[in-house]
Amino acid sequence: MSVINLSKENFEQEVMEARVPVLVDFWATWCGPCKMMGPVVEQIAEDMGTSAKICKINIDEQQELAAKYQVMSIPTFIAFKDGKEVKRMVGAMPKEELAKVFEI
Repeated sequence: MSVINLSKENFEQEVMEARVPVLVDFWATWCGPCKMMGPVVEQIAEDMGTSAKICKINIDEQQELAAKYQVMSIPTFIAFKDGKEVKRMVGAMPKEELAKVFEI
C-alpha cells in the first residue's frame, strides 16, 4: 500500500475513521532527518500492506493539524488506533524501531 498524503480535508476519513492502525509522519521538505526517514516510511507502508495505513502530513502546508497534535519537532510519528493517539515517536530512527509503533 502506498503512503497517503493527508490534509485537513481527508484527515478525518483516513485517520479517525480508519479500521486499521494508522501511522502519521509529520514532516517538512527542509528537514534533513525527515528526508532520511522518507524511504523508511515507504518501506513500512510496503511491509504493512493493508494491515495498517501509513500517512504523511507536510507541516508547512498543514499547520493547523501540526498545531492540533502539538508537533514541536520533526519528524514526529503518531500512531492512531480507533481514532485515538496511542503512541508517539520523535526523530530519525531505524526502520525496526519505527515499526514498533504498531506493537499496540
